[in-house]
Amino acid sequence: MKDHPTILLVDDDASIRRLVQLYLEKEGYTVRTADRGDDALAEFRHLPPDLMLLDVMLPGLDGLQVLTQVRKTSQIPVIMLTAKDETFDKVIGLGLGADDYITKPFDSKELVARVKAVLRRSGGAEDEHEEKELSFPGLTVSLSKYEVHYEGQKVEMPPKELEVLYFLASHPGQVFTRDQLLEQVWGFDFPGESSRTVDVHIKRVRDKLPGCEKYGWRVMTVWGVGYKFEVEG
Repeated sequence: MKDHPTILLVDDDASIRRLVQLYLEKEGYTVRTADRGDDALAEFRHLPPDLMLLDVMLPGLDGLQVLTQVRKTSQIPVIMLTAKDETFDKVIGLGLGADDYITKPFDSKELVARVKAVLRRSGGAEDEHEEKELSFPGLTVSLSKYEVHYEGQKVEMPPKELEVLYFLASHPGQVFTRDQLLEQVWGFDFPGESSRTVDVHIKRVRDKLPGCEKYGWRVMTVWGVGYKFEVEG
């Protein structure tokens, strides 16, 4: 990670942009700003930042549309900013590949702490993930390349789907609760019914690995507890 990471702050509220920029620059970050979704996407493509703070409600393109476009070419950390405290919005945002979210109004110190935590998790990712590849009959999951191959074909998986699969497959037979998976894969607590995001990711992973039982492994629900990667034999 660079000494002075660059953050792209995207929010249509000028007062929020000024305040957040002030706090982040005080912490030594370089901050670029945009107030529209389409402008943010153009800025991202021109010079990708180390992290994006992305408001959900934006003119031009909304934050979820921007996130979808970003994830087509990049795995940079994205923290969603939202005025809505609704489970649906959080699940959708995380399902599209957001790394974290924070609800307005937020404490500036909390925001800075979230930024530092997400950058810390993503920093040195190449070194941490080097040579990290799991193989099972019919399946290869590479964390170094962020690729999944099933039955000889590359499977398109957003980062969090791949990371959930990789984490479970790294601990075959071990049962993890939803809260444990949220902590291990997302790196933060996600209380209440919002933990449904794990169910959403697991369902999508299963849908992309049809018929895997014939190879002697599967992502299994342990009712009332959580999930595990079960391997026969």
